[in-house]
Amino acid sequence: MKPAGPFRAWRRGGKGVATERPLDPAPAHGDERSEAPEPTVGPETHDGGPAASPAGIPAPASPVATQAPASVRTDPPANPAAPAAPLPSAATSPSPAPPVAPSPIARQAASAESFAAAEQGLADAREDLRVRREEVVRLEERALHEARAQEIAREDIERRSQAIADRERNLEHQTAELKRAKQVQRRELERLSSLSALEAKQMLLADVEHEARHQAGLRVMEVEAEAKRDADRRARSILAVASQRLAARHASETTTRLVELPSDEMKGRIIGREGRNIRAIEKLTGVDVIIDETPSAVTLSSFDGVRREIARLTLERLIADGRIHPAQIEETYEIARREIDEKIGEEGERAALDAHVDGLHADLLETLGRLRYRTSYGQNVLDHLVECSHLAAMIAEELGASVPTARRAALLHDIGKAVSHEAGGAHAEVGARLARRCGESEAIAHAIEAHHNEVEPRTVEAVIVQTADAVSGARPGARGDALEQYVARLHDLEQIAERHYGVERVFAMRAGREVRVIVDPGKVDDESAALISKEVAAAIEREIDYPGQIRITVIRESRATAIAT
Repeated sequence: MKPAGPFRAWRRGGKGVATERPLDPAPAHGDERSEAPEPTVGPETHDGGPAASPAGIPAPASPVATQAPASVRTDPPANPAAPAAPLPSAATSPSPAPPVAPSPIARQAASAESFAAAEQGLADAREDLRVRREEVVRLEERALHEARAQEIAREDIERRSQAIADRERNLEHQTAELKRAKQVQRRELERLSSLSALEAKQMLLADVEHEARHQAGLRVMEVEAEAKRDADRRARSILAVASQRLAARHASETTTRLVELPSDEMKGRIIGREGRNIRAIEKLTGVDVIIDETPSAVTLSSFDGVRREIARLTLERLIADGRIHPAQIEETYEIARREIDEKIGEEGERAALDAHVDGLHADLLETLGRLRYRTSYGQNVLDHLVECSHLAAMIAEELGASVPTARRAALLHDIGKAVSHEAGGAHAEVGARLARRCGESEAIAHAIEAHHNEVEPRTVEAVIVQTADAVSGARPGARGDALEQYVARLHDLEQIAERHYGVERVFAMRAGREVRVIVDPGKVDDESAALISKEVAAAIEREIDYPGQIRITVIRESRATAIAT
């Protein structure tokens, strides 16, 4: 907004700076004051000082030099021939030229402009005042509306509070009435039933407890049956997957080894003079050398596979060399023994590599290698361990158990068979002691000693090792009894049943899986027949070690004969 008062323009001074100062108000009509004559600008002095005013008084000094406006004419210098003096500047002379009074027309224009500016400022002020008054009115209306809304809300809250208080009083009254009614009802029930409230409560609790226990028992049985079905189905699936993923070779081995001869004349050279050669071989190797009617062959028999292999290698090299005498036999035996020892270490390392197990102790590797020459029911033990390791790893993957632990424990679970005949004790316990001595973890040792339930399995990996061992041994063709052992077992089953009173005949059937006992009906009645079956089963459990189950069937035949004439 422009100021309302009149302003007078200042002269433009040096350095091009424009300044303003207030103008004198225009003289009113009939003013007695007369205008002062307009001063003229005189020439500057020759020494560069400011020119004197018409009254002879020098102009006042100004910090900013000014220049005369274009409408004011300045006199020419006194000496036209002399060069014009330079205009004063702020750097050379601080004294400006004296101001020149404006003309009456300029003052009137300035006065009119000032009046218009004042009118505009007044209009702006009135507009601003109007806007502010409207804003005040709106604020007052809003405040009044909010106050009215708050009053309505307060009245609603008071009304609801009163309703809640009334409802609480009604509820308290109804509660008191209900308590009195229940007391009256209880006294009436006690009078009619001749029972106190405590006795009735105890009877009700007993009935509820009995019903709850019955329902809980039924639910437990259902859950157990469902869990067994699911577990059996899941176990069959896991074992089927693991067995199908692993294809292992099965070759039945025996306790004898046949060594071929170039001719039957070699038998005499093996026997030697007065049997000294054959005695030297048997003494060094610990193997029985059987020379019978088998053409061009000698049989080596021993339960120790390492000794049997050393004897085979020794005899084959003696036959190839042709020199057979006690000194040569001893020398050849030492060479064969060292070779077998080296081969044992290689077999252990190869088995660990095949099973993907690393970091085994040197003693464990050597013991594993010795199992290459050990069999269990015709199955090579080292091949069985490698197969169990793969099966255990697959089962552990399916169950989410520790695969490295299951794989390692399965590879070492039968390691005690290589030293059990030397250390004594069950092979599971011997193997666990050997594993602990060689730095294996307690989880590995526990799985080894628990795989035949010498101790109770406490980990999932121990149960997995048991399962893998059973699956590997139960594969068709993996294991088998020798014919002599098979016949002897059937004979033992029949002998156990024949010892009982009243038994006439006994038949072991289905490869020893079932025993049928025929009794004399004159000596054994029906109750005694059932007792005989239980006694025979108990005797078989005590005296015979067998896999699976054996069924005992007692048959008592009674006949009634009549002749019609």
